[in-house]
Amino acid sequence: MKAMVFAAGLGTRLKPLTDTMPKALVKVSGKPLIGYILGKLAASGYDDITVNVHHFPQQIREYLLREDFGARISISDESGMLLETGGALWMARPLLEGGSGPFLVHNVDILSNLDFAGFRSAFRPGALAVLAVSDRKTRRYLLFDADMRLVGWTDALTGEVRSPFPGLDPSTCRRYAFAGIHNISPAIFEVFDRLGFSGRFSIIDFYLRACAEYPVYGVVPDDFKMLDVGKAGSIEEAENNLSIFAV
Repeated sequence: MKAMVFAAGLGTRLKPLTDTMPKALVKVSGKPLIGYILGKLAASGYDDITVNVHHFPQQIREYLLREDFGARISISDESGMLLETGGALWMARPLLEGGSGPFLVHNVDILSNLDFAGFRSAFRPGALAVLAVSDRKTRRYLLFDADMRLVGWTDALTGEVRSPFPGLDPSTCRRYAFAGIHNISPAIFEVFDRLGFSGRFSIIDFYLRACAEYPVYGVVPDDFKMLDVGKAGSIEEAENNLSIFAV
């Protein structure tokens, strides 16, 4: 099974740690963030994993050469230009196409108790993607209809709404926060082509355009707990709750 870990970000919220290392190698209880993600993926049966790199890419390469996760790990090199989340998938197309069933995409700075096998089984026939979401307080929410199909996005602070459906009323929608983990159909690459997405772009921007024609769904996993370790103060919180998130 194929998976991709987004590890190319600059990690600006974790400065000054990320002045000398990539976010992926910031340690929680002595172990790099990417080590937790790759270990959990491999333990869940993902044996073909792509990691994108940009910020201090050689440090990540050296770490991956030292460690044995029991899976084939390929590098998608964005050292020339950071391509954002959608562009990262577009760039990694040769490494992600050709699998049977959806591939999993995981932000490197998210620790969670998500059961990857259960999440994979929740993939719907005909879906372009299924996103792990949670009912937590945030500023920006994804909007879903009663069937949990994505219909838009809103900024709770400014009231901004983005949707391919004119006149969408957020008060009629289910509102959830994206967890940075999604299962994606390999058909996404053909949709990139059809809708003219290439180079640098956000995967959320793409979903908000594509969802008018191609089903994108959200799933709220049972007893889901997650932590964004990419922001200040989160490392100590992760260390204090590691039994919840570690493999």
